[in-house]
Amino acid sequence: MTEPTETPEFVDSTALALATLRCPRCHQGRLFSTSALNVTKFAQMPAQCPVCGQSFEPEPGFYFGSMYITFAFNVATFLVFGVLIYYLMGNPDTWVYVAIITGVTVLFTPLILRYSRALMLYLFGGVQYNKSWARR
Repeated sequence: MTEPTETPEFVDSTALALATLRCPRCHQGRLFSTSALNVTKFAQMPAQCPVCGQSFEPEPGFYFGSMYITFAFNVATFLVFGVLIYYLMGNPDTWVYVAIITGVTVLFTPLILRYSRALMLYLFGGVQYNKSWARR
């Protein structure tokens, strides 16, 4: 079940719609069915937008390409936290790097997956924002 969506004030901003994980066509419908904190269903997406009916899977296997975006996010996480650990902890043993970066990556997995899929849909889904699709 999806919650009823209200018309947000930033409906015309594609960047804010992406940041809040909204539909690329109407900027109102939610891309994911449950909260990111729901450990077993954080990747669950409805088949189509509850507001405008836009399909969230343009073709079978569409989101396999998002693994490259996920890889980029994980490399960025590794680099940022590796540098932070080095400077804040004074270059500790290797196991400290591995433990902290693994923990951070596991904690960020729901967000990384969601934003990877959203970026894939926004960049390669072939859908443009259209104000007329927003429900009033």
